[in-house]
Amino acid sequence: MLSKKSKYAINALVFLARKFKEDPNQKVQVLEIAQEKNIPKKFLESILLTLKKNGILGSKMGRGGGYYLRRNPENVDLAEVYRIFDGAIGLLPCVTYNYYEKCEECEDEQTCGIRHAILEVRNQTVEILKRNTLEEILRKEEEAENSSPSE
Repeated sequence: MLSKKSKYAINALVFLARKFKEDPNQKVQVLEIAQEKNIPKKFLESILLTLKKNGILGSKMGRGGGYYLRRNPENVDLAEVYRIFDGAIGLLPCVTYNYYEKCEECEDEQTCGIRHAILEVRNQTVEILKRNTLEEILRKEEEAENSSPSE
């Protein structure tokens, strides 16, 4: 399950991606994102700083300042955001990519059926998360808006 931090981060990033599509040089104030996405401002500040430290966002201080995407929305995927805030994308430590640990009770990883099953789940999950970039999320939202019946 996604943590609240991850959910808020993704919501903020999608908001910033939309702004990026309008104008790649546009900076957005924390308060605007917080109000628009209904995220507590102090919590959001911490999330945005983490995204900045990880090279996804940039910021500019002062008048006309704010946060902005440092990369094109097609180059930011959900796997990266998930790993920043929630860590490993595996149900077992022996199947994770960045956080590998051998399971204490495991005698032989090569023949462990449980590991092979969970590795398949992990690989499919990572593939789906990587495929879902900010660009793809914007496309899906636009598609949903265009297909919903208008009033």
